[in-house]
Amino acid sequence: MSQQPLFFDDLHIGDQFRSGTHELKAEDIKRFASKFDPQPFHLDDEAARATIFGGLAASGWHTAAITMRLLVTGGPRLANGIIGAGGEVEWKTPARPGDVLHVESEIVELIPSRSRLDRGVAVLRSKTLNQRGEVVQITTAKLMATRRTSAQA
Repeated sequence: MSQQPLFFDDLHIGDQFRSGTHELKAEDIKRFASKFDPQPFHLDDEAARATIFGGLAASGWHTAAITMRLLVTGGPRLANGIIGAGGEVEWKTPARPGDVLHVESEIVELIPSRSRLDRGVAVLRSKTLNQRGEVVQITTAKLMATRRTSAQA
């Protein structure tokens, strides 16, 4: 990750970023689920075994929250922060207790604003992977990015 803030003008299609890691613990899965997604396969090991998951699985929203944390701490250090302007999330395989997650991201599109010359949109495609290299989530996010010229004006 670059130590200097990145402006829209600094970004290039194909730029890649890799985050640090986050270990997922069963108690964290259950704590998150009890507050935000209270379904049996997120809350109870035994009940989860009888579902299509075949065991305790993190909520997709928990995985998304971890992904956000990893992007903020190890993704592109955008000058104005990671500010979303829309996106898409795909959950590919469940994240499980003991998984060690990391995020690999790539700039796939850069869209200068026609109406706001001080900014643009960077489209970031991020894969959240476990320690076995399995993709647990793919996020394609449109991120607001400040133009360098507006920060210097």
